[in-house]
Amino acid sequence: MTHEQAVYLELLARGAATEAYDRPALLARASGAGPEELARLDQAKQLALRVRAELEGRRRREAELSALFETANDLAGLRDLDDVLRAIVQRARSLLGTEVAYLSLNDPARGDTYMRVTEGSVSARFQQLRLGMGEGLGGLVAQTARPYVTEDYFHDARFQHTEPIDGAVGDEGLVAILGVPLTLGSQVIGVLFAADRRARVFERGQVALLGSFAAHAAVAIDTAHLLAETRSALAELERANDIIREHSGVIERASEVHDRLTELVLRGGGVHDVAAAVSEVLGGAVEFTEEPPGPGRIAEGHATRAGDDWIAAVSAGGESFGALVLRDSPDIDPVDLRTLERAALVTSLLLLARRSAGEAEQRLRGDLLDDLLDAPDRDRRLLRERAARLRTDSDAPHVVLAARIDRAGAGAEPDPGGRESADRQRLRSAASHLAATRHGLASARDGGTVLLLPLGPGETAAELARRAARQLGGALHEPVTVGASAPLTAPLAHPERVAPAYEEARRCVDALRLLRRQGEGAAAEDLGFLGLLLADSRDIEGFVERTIGQVVGYDRRRGTELVRTMEAYFACGMSPARTKDELHVHVNTVAQRIERIGRLLGPDWQSPARALEIQLALRLHALAGAVIR
Repeated sequence: MTHEQAVYLELLARGAATEAYDRPALLARASGAGPEELARLDQAKQLALRVRAELEGRRRREAELSALFETANDLAGLRDLDDVLRAIVQRARSLLGTEVAYLSLNDPARGDTYMRVTEGSVSARFQQLRLGMGEGLGGLVAQTARPYVTEDYFHDARFQHTEPIDGAVGDEGLVAILGVPLTLGSQVIGVLFAADRRARVFERGQVALLGSFAAHAAVAIDTAHLLAETRSALAELERANDIIREHSGVIERASEVHDRLTELVLRGGGVHDVAAAVSEVLGGAVEFTEEPPGPGRIAEGHATRAGDDWIAAVSAGGESFGALVLRDSPDIDPVDLRTLERAALVTSLLLLARRSAGEAEQRLRGDLLDDLLDAPDRDRRLLRERAARLRTDSDAPHVVLAARIDRAGAGAEPDPGGRESADRQRLRSAASHLAATRHGLASARDGGTVLLLPLGPGETAAELARRAARQLGGALHEPVTVGASAPLTAPLAHPERVAPAYEEARRCVDALRLLRRQGEGAAAEDLGFLGLLLADSRDIEGFVERTIGQVVGYDRRRGTELVRTMEAYFACGMSPARTKDELHVHVNTVAQRIERIGRLLGPDWQSPARALEIQLALRLHALAGAVIR
């Protein structure tokens, strides 16, 4: 080994920089070395530089292969697509040592490619860029499935420049760009880029390196897609299994409801038994109500939502018997909803069957009421026995009700030929049903119906009339006006009182119609002094008590003279000044008493209608006092 070779081997061994290889020749020239020695040094230098370049190339390839292996290993461990894409771009930037790296994916639906992930980018416009196939460097790579590299993007005419793409690249400040396709088989799924903001030559080895990395990246992307699709399919399968299990449970519940409803029908169960069975199966509170929602709220055969409740009509032939109501179940399963509707249908059938079986009983109830109205002199013992067989409490207070349909064309006279109209038949049927449910009596009479119903605990005749009007009107979807008599004590013990009570109820109905209060229910006590005139009982004490009873009671308890003040006030034309002269008191005293009366009777006590009734009550109160004295 010559001296010259040893010098350069020493430089190679310690990995000296390229500039250091010029130093031995410079030192030899400075020391006066001859041409032959300088030529040997130059030859050794060139050989050493070739060896150095080869070693550096091998080290670089080894480093690149190691980085590529590590990257592929890292990508294989990723499962989320976003994580995979970010890792690809970050490693591409790191491997090539560029300022920016980014990745675009093809959109088959739109026929273009769009920016998916960027690393080192600062421009929002660039990060949202879309490239048509063949547009820009990336569009050309996506279209041709071949890598392209440019040292100066804006002065490269090999690809199509467009204003949106050039503007975005200009915003980012990119100059040198390398793009390689991401391919799966023969299909291009995207493009992987490495770019710098200064002119740069990408060597062939770097292009090949990024291409190899892109191949791994494409496989990783495909794997992530497959995993995502697999997870999605598994999730869909789990949801399908949940739905199947849920529907299986619903079908089992529906089958159970069917079996239980069949059993109920066979053993003669009632509507509340149906509601209880459906409640247990649906896991909610189902109730049967005889007061369905207003007309139009629910359709026959279908359940309708009302707030958090579901309402299924119990009806047949256009006549409503009530409704099944499922409480507090806003999100009911369709099969459960159909179960509720079928239960409503079964309830309708049960009620129709009960009606069919009870028609004879209803005729008996009508016959008994007709006898009370037309032949009150019959044997009372027999009347009571007939009532007992119909489960009517003959000793309880009862009220006679007169009911009529009030709409155009509903007159008071029977149809020609003695045949009742369809509307009156429906009213008679609904009234008979109401009478049966309340253990009363009902019959058709005078173009309407008459009912004899017992009063409930604490219930008044007026309340019973309003309830009957509401129930009959709801069942027929027509306004039904109902008038009530004063309560009758033990009507079967005094049957002669029933006919006059019916006449009183009819007069009350006529009064309601004259007052344009069709579709309402009322008793004489609701009509003020008009009711006093209409009523057979002439309940003067009750009228006085309802009208001025609070004032009379206040005078009795406190020893005041409010009644006398009212009498003087009305006698003086409702003038406080004249009233104080009549009573010989100060005008402030009159004002204080009038204020107290207003608190007891209400602020409208001086209105014309109230004032008239109050004056009549004062007169009757005074007359009663004179009689007592």
